[in-house]
Parts: sequence; C-alpha cells; structure tokens
Amino acid sequence: MNKGIMESVKDKMVGSIKGTGEVLNAAVDTVSGTLVTTIKGTGAVGTALTSTVSDVLRGAIIGTAQVGGDVGAAAKGGVVGVLKGTKEVGAETIDTVSVSARTLVKSAAEVGGDLGTVARNTVEGAISGAKQVGLNVEEAASAAATGSIKGAGEISQQAVQQVRNAVTGVIAGVKVVLKEPFK
Repeated sequence: MNKGIMESVKDKMVGSIKGTGEVLNAAVDTVSGTLVTTIKGTGAVGTALTSTVSDVLRGAIIGTAQVGGDVGAAAKGGVVGVLKGTKEVGAETIDTVSVSARTLVKSAAEVGGDLGTVARNTVEGAISGAKQVGLNVEEAASAAATGSIKGAGEISQQAVQQVRNAVTGVIAGVKVVLKEPFK
C-alpha cells in the first residue's frame, strides 16, 4: 500500500468536502485526477495499477469519513473517477471496476460505513461511469456487485449477506447479475 497516495487523496477529499460540502463530485475529480497523474508518472499497469486504484479509493473513503461526509456518495463518485481516470490513460477495464468495488466495501467497513449502501452506490457508480467511458453497462454493474461481495467476504458472513441483498436485482435500470465464485 502506498501511504503517500492514500494520504494525499484523503487530504484532498477533506479539503474539498470542507470547502464545498459536496462529496460525489469531489470523489470523481480527486480519484480521476490522482489516477491520471500517478499512472502517467509511473506507467502503472497490472498489479501496480490495481494497488494504485485501491490506495486512491481507500484515501477517498477515509477522507470522507473523517469529515463526516456521505461515504456512499464517495463510493459512487470513486468508481466513476476510477473509470474516467483509467480511460484517460487507456487502462479502463471491467477488472478495475471489480477491484474498486472490493476496496470500497472494505474501506467502508474500516470507517464504520453502511456496507449495503456503499455496495449499492458502487454499482450505481459503475453503471454511470461505464456509460460515460463506453464500457458495457451490464458487465460493469456485474463486476461492481461481484467485487463488493468479494470485499464483504474479507469482512464477515454477515457483511456478505448485507452486500448481497443490496446489490441483487435491478439497480439504476440495469439487471445486476452476480458472478460466482466470490473467492
């Protein structure tokens, strides 16, 4: 984990939310901006990209929680930011959505956020972001739901139930299909 990136994003989120009171756009802009800068600077791909995405999203959630902001809105904006940022550097993939969702749920648990709300907002963000960058919306929704459940699986069985209930069915007009296995 890169403490520098996570701390930097956390601080940007704190400053932005304190300044504007707005969480969703702060998350989109902070996450996408940080990813573009970092990926262009390091040429991160594969595992390096995955850990960068995780660090950035964790920072966004922790920063939001630190100022009492809406962690669900930060999750939604975070996924949109990941898709926009990675598209700008040609690295957007459905796998990135799954990793993002997994990180967001785990980070929300870390700060005591509502995992069901965060998971559902993550799927909504994946749908919105996929539309904006031209990815398959159903695949993005499925990847976000599946990633959310994987993240919950690293927390507890109760978390898995909570998240599964939140991401099953139709979200933002898209039928969400969970992909097994969740390990």
